[in-house]
Amino acid sequence: MPAPLSAIQPAGPHADGKRRIAAAVEFARGELIGLSHRIHANPETAFEEHRAAAWCAEVLAAHGFTVELPAGRLATAIRASRSGGHGGSGPRIGILAEYDALPGLGHGCGHNTMAASGVGAAVALAAVADELSGEIIFLGTPAEERGSGKQFMIEDGLFDGLDAALLFHPCDRNHVDIEPLASVDVEVTFKGLQSHAASSPWEGRNALDAIVLLFASVGLWRQQLRPEARVHGIILEGGTAANIIPDRTVGRFMVRSNDDADFQAMQARFRQLCDAAALATDTAVEVTFSGGSRTMKTNRALAERWIANAAAYGIADEGDDESYGSTDMTNVSWVCPAIHPDLAITAFPTAGHSILFRDAAATPQADETVLVAATLVAQTAYDLFMDADLVEAAWREFRKDG
Repeated sequence: MPAPLSAIQPAGPHADGKRRIAAAVEFARGELIGLSHRIHANPETAFEEHRAAAWCAEVLAAHGFTVELPAGRLATAIRASRSGGHGGSGPRIGILAEYDALPGLGHGCGHNTMAASGVGAAVALAAVADELSGEIIFLGTPAEERGSGKQFMIEDGLFDGLDAALLFHPCDRNHVDIEPLASVDVEVTFKGLQSHAASSPWEGRNALDAIVLLFASVGLWRQQLRPEARVHGIILEGGTAANIIPDRTVGRFMVRSNDDADFQAMQARFRQLCDAAALATDTAVEVTFSGGSRTMKTNRALAERWIANAAAYGIADEGDDESYGSTDMTNVSWVCPAIHPDLAITAFPTAGHSILFRDAAATPQADETVLVAATLVAQTAYDLFMDADLVEAAWREFRKDG
């Protein structure tokens, strides 16, 4: 077993308070690891995370938080708050958690560790709440993998008044800077006309041909896309029987780019490809864009505090991650100062959204990372609670960038 977190000298300033935070995380070790494993063993997909949300809420309530579940319009969103002992005149710091799983794969992105570490950070801050001014705000955020739940929560006002938002993500590397792609979900439905596929195929209008043609068009389009851009999808419905001309097919796609102007142009082009496939097959098409995440606006003032706090535990920042994904935490980063650092849960390169990463998310290394992440999130929040100048520096940087 590694040394207890409380035995390690934290980074200054406020090292004594940070040591108490580490001790509180250690004290809650069994509770937090148990939560992580329970969520991992019971995966729930976007907007359906009822058990995970309830389990997180139970732990928060037991540690003195006032809990709202549901919060806003989403049934599985959580807002929990606890005021500092010195009153509410200080900052309001958001501690975030995710807990949705991937369809057919489970926790292949390790969101069980994010839920447990977020709850752990909130619990650790509650242990030192008497010495704080301001308010600890925990936000349980559903539907990161599909649907951009955080955007709904932003629109519902659940991020109003926050001075910072902090969220850890599991990875195979340790780094605070991320460069996720802007992303949008697209559902495409083609509608044709059924007919007997052998005796009278000329009477039908084949919706499956339309979606196959769309995939072929996307494949050709990729040759002209920028290197960082991505378009990918699956077929959800492709017909009912081989001897019936399919009158309805449904595909789900994602369109992504690291450049906002290019991102908008790609969406317009994708819609044109859908219209072209419908025209070629004499079918009708419905194209629905939903969700949506932006590029990340990492706050350097917060990032430097995270890096310093992590270094005390022997964690060196490994710099930018060259892999491309997307996250709705980016939307939050345009609302208030925010960071979304990654910590490794594996000892070797492991692709996310894979069986290997899913299995890694419930290993002893992942368990220790849950505790370290909870400690570092809470310690960085503690820096903000104790240092008005740091809060002002984070906002000054945020506003400077527009």
